[in-house]
Amino acid sequence: MNTEHVIEIRNLKKAFGENQILKGIDLNLNQGENIAILGQSGTGKSVLTKCIVGLIVADSGTISVLGKDMVTISFEEREELRKKIGYLFQGGALYDSMTVRQNLEFPIRRTQSLKRNKSEVKTMVEEALDNVGLLDAIDKMPSELSGGMKKRVGLARTLILKPQIILYDEPTTGLDPVTSGEISELILEVQEKYNTSSIIITHDMKCAEITANRLKLMMDGKFYAEGTFTELKQSEDKTINAYFK
Repeated sequence: MNTEHVIEIRNLKKAFGENQILKGIDLNLNQGENIAILGQSGTGKSVLTKCIVGLIVADSGTISVLGKDMVTISFEEREELRKKIGYLFQGGALYDSMTVRQNLEFPIRRTQSLKRNKSEVKTMVEEALDNVGLLDAIDKMPSELSGGMKKRVGLARTLILKPQIILYDEPTTGLDPVTSGEISELILEVQEKYNTSSIIITHDMKCAEITANRLKLMMDGKFYAEGTFTELKQSEDKTINAYFK
């Protein structure tokens, strides 16, 4: 694995009023690596990912994404950088009034630097859907899709701009075990096919086992432990053990 860091975070802190959420986060994400971040609700996992993409401004510390300082770069540079970061939201976040095709066309139309004709857009949409096994759902409405299908379409929409980094927010939440396994395998396929680097926020230990090269356990606004799935599972630390029961 290439050890070039696509994300570097140092001593990141964020509070909302008196509530200190992030209390000094350090993280390196390598090129082509998947990191799963585990932790109970309210430990700061989602706040961390929003800081990475600039949706939330940290109080202190540094965030470097693809060699760019997210704190000091201009608004225009930050917007350009965001095009290289895919974000898969917990519910898929599809537009209910749009067909699957229109949902996938939206980010292409929105990205003005991508001057594409109708034929090119059609090819991009079909390729992205084919990659997640849902080409036959191209003209369906989100209301006609199962939860797992919505996640797949959400991932297809994320992939359509060929991001270098993907942030997954609870990609298997609300899915049955079989569908959860399919989504986890799909995340792995995306990593291998596109050499993406990903941070996966999850409560699903099976998802973490399948998808992650490394796991980081977040507790009380800081990382408590780090290692491979096997290393953490074999740990004698009772706090870590509780996640593997």
